[in-house]
Amino acid sequence: MHTTTPTDTPTGAPLLSLLWLASPTLPIGGFSYSEGLEAAVHSSLVHDEASASDWIVGQLWQSQARSDLPVIAQALPAWHQHHWARLQALDDWVRHTRESAELRLQTEQMGRSLMEWAKSLQDATFDLSAVPAALRQPTYPVAYALALSLQWPVGAPVRDAVLAAGFAWAENMVQAAIKSVPLGQSAGQRIVARLCRELPAAIDAALAVTDATRQSFSPMLAILSARHETQYSRIFRS
Repeated sequence: MHTTTPTDTPTGAPLLSLLWLASPTLPIGGFSYSEGLEAAVHSSLVHDEASASDWIVGQLWQSQARSDLPVIAQALPAWHQHHWARLQALDDWVRHTRESAELRLQTEQMGRSLMEWAKSLQDATFDLSAVPAALRQPTYPVAYALALSLQWPVGAPVRDAVLAAGFAWAENMVQAAIKSVPLGQSAGQRIVARLCRELPAAIDAALAVTDATRQSFSPMLAILSARHETQYSRIFRS
């Protein structure tokens, strides 16, 4: 039986790494957040398959493609280069642009969980002590970029890595819709199909974002998130 050595690069390994990071089984707690969707259901803004599909696609374009996905794209090479000042600036931007307590707690909790996941791998290329203390508990987009940097080779297409991150977000949102609207599995798959058609262009838009054009401005989402904090009955943390 062949035993893979550290110098081997098995065929398909980079692709498997992206599938791993996009998996809903990644132990970071993403399943417990709806990112305002549950509040939108409570307010009857989302009430069926069509409205859920429109809501998630709108959030992809108006929020993810303008903020978190560009941060992941920009932080990935910074982790490869150990560009601590750049990473700190990106992390600060994420924290300062969360528009509710829930949204900030989400990005901080999922970021911490990703760092714990990274430590649990016992990867010889990852030494947490070499990371500045201020970056040892980064926000989710910055932590996700670290996870990518450990699995995705230097020089490999950043677009593919960010596409995997976008799909991970989309799949989680569809599962939240299935539980909260509620919807059937077939309806959920139709929404996934639509998101798969939208994601490539959304990722291209995210990769074109610069520091000057990156933004996080979703007033209705912020209002719904704030309302959700005191919502009487809820199954999600956001």
